[in-house]
Amino acid sequence: QVQLVESGGGLVQPGGSLRLSCTASGTINVMGWFRQAPGKQRELVATIGTYGTRNYAGSVKGRFTISRDNTKNTVYLQMNNLTAEDTAVYYCNAGNFVYSPGNYWGQGTQVTVSS
Repeated sequence: QVQLVESGGGLVQPGGSLRLSCTASGTINVMGWFRQAPGKQRELVATIGTYGTRNYAGSVKGRFTISRDNTKNTVYLQMNNLTAEDTAVYYCNAGNFVYSPGNYWGQGTQVTVSS
């Protein structure tokens, strides 16, 4: 059983930045971030494979950057130029495919973009 521990959420003003981190208890092929806003379905934000293959949602391309440190089993999501539409609970995910979620989820971290 893989455990995922997230950190880095919070309140930020529009145009601001946040960095999310997620550490897995073991080695994972694909790690990524999904988010769920109130009243909406959970959606893929960004994923990254072991060797750096990345997949981004169109709404975050050019603003968010996903990276990972395989030595620490940790994935990062650098979020820049945040808007109110980015407000959601962000969930770390671990699996085997960059285009779909894996079976393991973190507990979620709230990101709120508001002035």
